[in-house]
Amino acid sequence: MRQKMMRMAGVLAVLGVLGGGIVSAQDSGAPVPAYKPPEKQCRTDIGCVTNLPLPRFVSLKGSDGKARRGPGLTHRIDWVFTRAGMPLRITAEYENWRRIEDSEGVGGWVHYSLLSGVRTVLVTLDMAELRRSPEASAPVVAQAELGVIGRLLECQPDWCRVSLEGTRGWILKSSIWGVNADEIVE
Repeated sequence: MRQKMMRMAGVLAVLGVLGGGIVSAQDSGAPVPAYKPPEKQCRTDIGCVTNLPLPRFVSLKGSDGKARRGPGLTHRIDWVFTRAGMPLRITAEYENWRRIEDSEGVGGWVHYSLLSGVRTVLVTLDMAELRRSPEASAPVVAQAELGVIGRLLECQPDWCRVSLEGTRGWILKSSIWGVNADEIVE
């Protein structure tokens, strides 16, 4: 019994020395760094996942896109997009999720598989004129109602060539949403 107590005293003495070393390192005033998991540093203008520019325009792939409060299936659905081809702006990325918004700023987080890289535009001016060439004096080939979605074909500084319900023409950039004001698309 006495041997067991002496062994235990020896073990406690060793632990005391080791523990004393730890305590004295903390008491020395030297900062003890807390564990912090490594974080990927992201730029605000480039997506962390895709390395594509942010913000950027995409379109809704199908006719059912659930926008959630956060990036994951456990987050509440705040909004449901129901128009296939709807132009959307990606503003952030997290793993397989993209934070998107529509022309009115409404949105949330959607899974990337619901989005398409096909560029579309939304007509924001009622009875917007499509012209044969990118000039105000060019003949009008059609008029588009407010809310029509079309495919973006190309853009110059002030005009974009679009296909709206099978009709192709040039429309003023200020009459559509889905392209940046200074963006050139070839």
